[in-house]
Amino acid sequence: MVQRRESAGTMSPGRQIMSFTRRDALALAAGALAAGSARPAVAGPQGQLTWGVHVSLAPTWFDPAETSGVITPFMLLYALQDALLKPMPGTTVAPSLAESWTASKDQLIYDFVLRKGPTFHNGDPVTAEDVKFSFTRYRGASRDLLASHVESIETPDPQHVRFRLKEPWPDFLTFYGQATGAAWIVPKKYVEKVGSDGYVKAPVGAGPYKFVSFKPGVELVLEAFEGYWRKPPSVKRLVFRVIPDEATRLAALSRGEVDIVYSVRGELAEELRRTKGLALKPVVIPAPFWLSFVDQWDQKSPWHDERVRKAASLAIDRDGINQALTLGFSKITGSLVPASFDMYWQPPAPVHDPAKAKQLLAEAGHRGGFNAGELFCDSSYSNVGEAVLNNLAEVGIRVSLRPIERAAFLKGWADKKYRNVIQGASGAFGNAATRLAAFIVGGGAYVYGSYPDIDALFKEQAAELDGKRRGELLTKIQQLVHERTIVAPIWQLAFLNGVGPRVGESGFGLITDFPYTAPYEDITLKAA
Repeated sequence: MVQRRESAGTMSPGRQIMSFTRRDALALAAGALAAGSARPAVAGPQGQLTWGVHVSLAPTWFDPAETSGVITPFMLLYALQDALLKPMPGTTVAPSLAESWTASKDQLIYDFVLRKGPTFHNGDPVTAEDVKFSFTRYRGASRDLLASHVESIETPDPQHVRFRLKEPWPDFLTFYGQATGAAWIVPKKYVEKVGSDGYVKAPVGAGPYKFVSFKPGVELVLEAFEGYWRKPPSVKRLVFRVIPDEATRLAALSRGEVDIVYSVRGELAEELRRTKGLALKPVVIPAPFWLSFVDQWDQKSPWHDERVRKAASLAIDRDGINQALTLGFSKITGSLVPASFDMYWQPPAPVHDPAKAKQLLAEAGHRGGFNAGELFCDSSYSNVGEAVLNNLAEVGIRVSLRPIERAAFLKGWADKKYRNVIQGASGAFGNAATRLAAFIVGGGAYVYGSYPDIDALFKEQAAELDGKRRGELLTKIQQLVHERTIVAPIWQLAFLNGVGPRVGESGFGLITDFPYTAPYEDITLKAA
């Protein structure tokens, strides 16, 4: 017997539907209708929408093979690329380039049937060979984990892909279809012709928008791909303009120079909310922020002492930072695992207690505090880092802020180039296991050191097919992370954005837990 997940209308005898919600079923049926129903004649894509983007766009984000354990690249992937399966409105894993998939009863074989008709922007059909090629060239955050579980990939015919696992792995679809870019498909022939370097200069995907031009540090221009299988986009041209300064982004939105802006905080967010014709769009996303004490495994470092790490956590005024920067919309969860994720464990509410922090520092031999070096952070969230730095200074932990542009920051973090303290964050899709794998468990993309008991528990849960027992193991890991203050959580971010008067459907909030505007083919301009 096998389990099957597929679009409406493709059920086969002798197969058993994978369990999913009524909302999932409605979403899949809607997708099938969009893909297969006759459409009335309508005008093609019209007009242009312009974004004011808060970070400098990295060309590696055009290539799914490069996706790190964060959500930022998917801002562009949802436009340029398409995946075998991916999060979509109403469901966390929707059939996309694959119309259906099945899992064997022993969960060692996953078969995918490709949808007939989708092509890449250059006209080449999407085939099983492209799927296999895209998986094997994936080199992102969970590359080693995926490779360690997948024994082989077979392509019996152009519409059929089969993954064979070395052992049952309950998180295969979560890692493959949500938490990584491994399921996003690039054209094998084209990539082999131009090479990886050539590909990011002129990417060809299978998504709703085609690449037109890219000026590093300035803007990315995309144009509607009317042959997109799900439905033709409504807007003809998308322009993503890099505007790192928040005040400048808001000014551009107010003047009508851009239509949508990402990340406007504090007093500027209040101003946006008060401005006639503009709309504040807060989206609470699965993006906890935390302090990562990357020197805690060095016995000579102050951070090796658990009391020092606890003192740093007690020093952080999370509620004050939330009110000042995100108008109180962010969530204080006390974990680096988002509260919306499966198998999340709710720790005790974080406490702000500077007096207790000073006491712990004194007990650890740091009466009066100590110099803690640098605090590395993504420059687009340097204001969070500044607030945390001030909190730490109030109890005697003296650090200097080192903001770094996002793409370079993530690379340096993954390459283990930073010391002392890192302000970490991730908004990637997934569950408790995917988040722990990337940031806590030994071998993770952003893990500087780990604890043997946690690593052993994680290995055990990865092979556990009983859902209840697996949840207990992941809960135990999260409890140990909390008890040892391996990290000091700050908040789960509310991403505050702005929309101008020309926008019909902005796309904010259509995909659960996604911070940006998507699906792009659903975004509209208001009727004139």
